[in-house]
Amino acid sequence: MLSIICNLEDYHADMPCCISQTVNNERWTSVPLIYYEIKSTVMISRVSSRWLACSTRHGQHISKRRLFVGSTKLFEYKVDFSERSSIKLSGGKYARLSDGCAVASLGDTSVMATTVSKSTKSSSNFLPLTVDYRQKAAAAGRIPTNYLRRELSVSEHEILTSRLIDRSLRPLFPSTYCFDTQIMCNLLAVDGINHPDILAINAASTALALSDIPWNGPIGAVRVGLCDNNLVTNPTRRELSNSELNLVVVSAAKNLVIMLEGSANNVLQQDVLKAIKFGVKESQHIVNSIVNLQKEFGKPKREFETKNVDDTNGNLETVIDSLCEIKLREIFTNVDHHKISRDIAVKDVKTEVIENLKSNFDNLNLELCSTIFDKVCKRIFRNLIFENDTRCDGRKLDDLRNISCEVDLYKPLHGSALFQRGQTQVFCTVALDSIDSALKLDPMTILTSGINEKNFFLHYEFPPYATNDIGRMGPSMRREVGHGALAERGLRSVVPENFPFTIRLTSEVLESNGSSSMASICGGSLALMDAGVPISQPAAGVAIGLITNYDDNDTKNIKDYRILTDILGIEDYLGDMDFKLAGTKKGITALQADIKIPGLPLKIVMEAIEAATSAKHKIINIMNSTIQSTRKLKKDNWPVTEILNVPIHKRGKLLGPGGINLKRIMLETGAQISSNSENDGFTIFAPNQDALEEAKETVDKLMAEKSEPQLEFGAIYKAKVVEIREIGVMVTLYPSMQPTLVHNSQLDQRKISHPSALGIEEGHEIQIKYFGRDPVSGMMRLSRKVLQGPSSSPARSIGGNITK
Repeated sequence: MLSIICNLEDYHADMPCCISQTVNNERWTSVPLIYYEIKSTVMISRVSSRWLACSTRHGQHISKRRLFVGSTKLFEYKVDFSERSSIKLSGGKYARLSDGCAVASLGDTSVMATTVSKSTKSSSNFLPLTVDYRQKAAAAGRIPTNYLRRELSVSEHEILTSRLIDRSLRPLFPSTYCFDTQIMCNLLAVDGINHPDILAINAASTALALSDIPWNGPIGAVRVGLCDNNLVTNPTRRELSNSELNLVVVSAAKNLVIMLEGSANNVLQQDVLKAIKFGVKESQHIVNSIVNLQKEFGKPKREFETKNVDDTNGNLETVIDSLCEIKLREIFTNVDHHKISRDIAVKDVKTEVIENLKSNFDNLNLELCSTIFDKVCKRIFRNLIFENDTRCDGRKLDDLRNISCEVDLYKPLHGSALFQRGQTQVFCTVALDSIDSALKLDPMTILTSGINEKNFFLHYEFPPYATNDIGRMGPSMRREVGHGALAERGLRSVVPENFPFTIRLTSEVLESNGSSSMASICGGSLALMDAGVPISQPAAGVAIGLITNYDDNDTKNIKDYRILTDILGIEDYLGDMDFKLAGTKKGITALQADIKIPGLPLKIVMEAIEAATSAKHKIINIMNSTIQSTRKLKKDNWPVTEILNVPIHKRGKLLGPGGINLKRIMLETGAQISSNSENDGFTIFAPNQDALEEAKETVDKLMAEKSEPQLEFGAIYKAKVVEIREIGVMVTLYPSMQPTLVHNSQLDQRKISHPSALGIEEGHEIQIKYFGRDPVSGMMRLSRKVLQGPSSSPARSIGGNITK
């Protein structure tokens, strides 16, 4: 199927018109993107990206559209890996109205990615990129269980995957491209074996590379696992559950690292470095495959107008530089400034410069002036670091900010900690609850992530006052969800799996000036130890920054660079990388690299990990001076749990009708009794020891009511018939006994269909033999039939005396 450019003369009256109206004395006609068969072989497959708009004025046709030439042939390409299943990249079949579309498949899991970008510039001076990943229940042959039976709000797994895709693609867009762009990734099918998030990144990379959208890709993404000390590419769900490492590596051509994200079970640093190198090498297979597809099927990249690059007032950047350089240098070298005062000082200089320009230039473009000032400010800030190897707060490149820690702040809390690093302050609390409070995940997340429920989870909160802002508090935004997930991964491997409680760790950022997620790991580790949770080792996290210098007109050839340890907010904003690493003194538990330039060489990534490891050890030493290990003595308010051994035949008394006894115990004492699948019994959870004792007293009373006599196996007793049924008779051996069935087959040696055939009526007494209780149901086993043979022993009374 070929693509043909239609000249304006090709538009004629018999083409269906969607919109026709007159605007400013011009007649505008919009024709939908449609398909016409020409000579049964050639079809018009693309006229424009979405619509063909024609303007007719004075008999002339004026083009108001964007046209491109490209092929819409079906394609399929296999990407082979070493000893692993291949990824299939295909396209040309779905979503042909979009700017680009591709499908990535691994096994029976497939993800479709589409991309669309507007042809008109946005009002912002940055890239308005939106990335959405959605997983549909239909992809797994399931129906959602909510009341509408359809997908509702976005799940946490979808948010995290969307962020993963966004951070992989964003660095490769041109810095001057300011057009609204949307990338949507839909899960077409999932087999429950292969993870779809890696496929989503590769499908989006393919769709962008084949589209006409300006993008400096392609990229390739792989997941690296560490199974039995062997590195594995794209491990399956079962392999990943037994893997010590879960690392996503995204790279571009020439082995440039674009993004890293992963969690580890306290893996050694050298193993993580090997995994990154291995992942970069494997991802090059995908990059090379997409390059080949782009050469054969890709559209020419569109030309676009950059925003606010016209310097109509002459060399405006030189003028602004001369007006503000000295003042900005003074601000960025004044170590007495903190976050707020530094921002205010820079803002005052900006206002002063613009006012000065207003008085000297006519028709001044204020937005252009603001953009140029920000550019000059960024250059001066970065140059000072290269010149002095000193940062704006006076620290050397590898220095940490001042750190202070406190624990056990409030007695009612199970565990609490306050972690302060510079102007970043995080308050962490631990709440311990019953195992029934574990976080249950939705079926689709279980299929795609392999996790059924979590008994440890971290919730991250970032209120606006943390940065001296005003805002609305509501549901967690994508940033909060992402930061919380990263902090949770950093601590999950040190929390014991068989802990008898569900742990909720809450991290509230009270002040923020860089790396609040890593501060959450530090504060969370302290709070867990304060709560008595037996973590294997204390964990800490730190953020590493980067400042680079490039060769002229080559953004991929780094001429010089500086690695910054424990970055400030301004160093993150004006820098080129935010590399976060968490772990213990032994190894690494989590890492995440957000790179803002078009890729980093492996050498710089290795140096960043080395700097983070050194800083991590220093932070743990400071934390150990506050609390070195898990609290041994339990707090008075610490929850307790105990196993209840209840005989099978007495469980009905404990539960009561509809479980009313358990509900009453919970309301009166706060203790929660639940079934225990491990020992087929019950577990009682109480918020403290006093509540446990009170609940146990209530249980003992229930069990002690109407105590039952002990019956002897094989003994003969007199039973009173209390009810006649079709299948047998209900009898009692003593007044407080629950009636028990003696089946027709056990009433007589002859086969009978109803007890009335034996003349048995309600109120009669019959002799039966007791054979204990059924080991499964707990019901008594009684028989009258066995007494109709040879003479048996005389019947016994409940008291043990022989009945004459």
